[in-house]
Amino acid sequence: MAAPKPTHRAAIVGALTCCLILGAHMAGAGPAQAQTGPAPAATQTRPLGEDAAVSHQAWFKVTEATRELWRILPTPGNPLEVRISARDATAETRPKKVMVVYPRPSSAYDIAISKILSVFANKLLSVELTVVNFQNDDARGRSVLKQAEDEQVDLILAMGSESTAWLWDHYKGGRLPVVTVCSKDPVLLGQAPAYDRGSGVNFAFTSLNVPIDVQMAYVAALKPQLKSIAVIADGANVSAMETQAKPVVDYARARGISVLELTVKDAAQAKAELAPLVKAATEAMEARDPGLGSSVFWVTGSTAVFREIATINAHAGRAAVLSVVPDIVREGGESAMLSIGISFESNAQLAALYASDVLTGRSEVGQMKVGVVTPPDMSINFRKVRDAGASIPLSIFAAAGTIFDYEGSLVRLDGKASARPGQ
Repeated sequence: MAAPKPTHRAAIVGALTCCLILGAHMAGAGPAQAQTGPAPAATQTRPLGEDAAVSHQAWFKVTEATRELWRILPTPGNPLEVRISARDATAETRPKKVMVVYPRPSSAYDIAISKILSVFANKLLSVELTVVNFQNDDARGRSVLKQAEDEQVDLILAMGSESTAWLWDHYKGGRLPVVTVCSKDPVLLGQAPAYDRGSGVNFAFTSLNVPIDVQMAYVAALKPQLKSIAVIADGANVSAMETQAKPVVDYARARGISVLELTVKDAAQAKAELAPLVKAATEAMEARDPGLGSSVFWVTGSTAVFREIATINAHAGRAAVLSVVPDIVREGGESAMLSIGISFESNAQLAALYASDVLTGRSEVGQMKVGVVTPPDMSINFRKVRDAGASIPLSIFAAAGTIFDYEGSLVRLDGKASARPGQ
């Protein structure tokens, strides 16, 4: 006999008491920070050519704080590669060599690499890094792998779901260990056998995803009478479609909730596509839910989608805009109302700790369980709560690490009160 379905209350309690897989690792590296201070400049998404006039800065950016600790040198004649070493490095010991493989530019990767370097510095880990952008090109990817083996690299960091998928297809069982960063759920993508088991090969996975039951428990607390959910994703982003859009669609439909799938077809034209898609979805939800009090937009972790949060807000009416990307709940009005996800920084912090364990011999890469940050990173912007005429349950307010007030100003960061400028 099938087990009875849990009530919303039971689901919420279960979500709020999830095991903390991240555990003591995170405590040793310092808290992950919300992106409220100076951040790396926006990245380009167009492909880069071999033109030597193209700077590495077109795809690789870090924070100023990172540059104070690390020396970042472009590779002469190769705008798709940079070398990184600590400014206070000594010649006493041979540093471990790490190769970081990018598939393209992304603001998410800017955040992640800055956090990884911060963790390495805090742990006094002696490392040198080579960062390469293989541009999702098979020939370039094979060249990068040859370079890694020729240079006797100690570890490869796969930056992003595209790099992870390519390396899994082309280097599973390879000689060098691989740790994934900013990559979506490897179990749902068929890369890992289970969350509580290692890969059995040369890969250690971390995940940007929150289990769907956990996310939907919070949504049920926010909107107990949910009638409609519009899921926004980039159709070309396979990992986001499979691990962030499809699970929500399936979950909602199984419970009789109306689902609208808003899929961007051309990432380069996302803004132009999203405006009519979101407007039409708002009108459709209003027909079922006048006032939109029981309707939400769900923004997935597709860069082409979440960078257009202003466009989504402009056409969403009074429907609550929720996201799996904590980084788009931010100061001011160009923000999602609530995020229930894992920030790029939190995931990168965990990936850096996995990398450290592999480099120092504390862990065998193929035996490491899938790294999942739980409970999820939650952020609230009360300016957007007011705009939507919504209210926030105490359980969500208490769980949120980052909160912006009714003016859109930061008042809580990493669970601690944040003083306003001048106070």
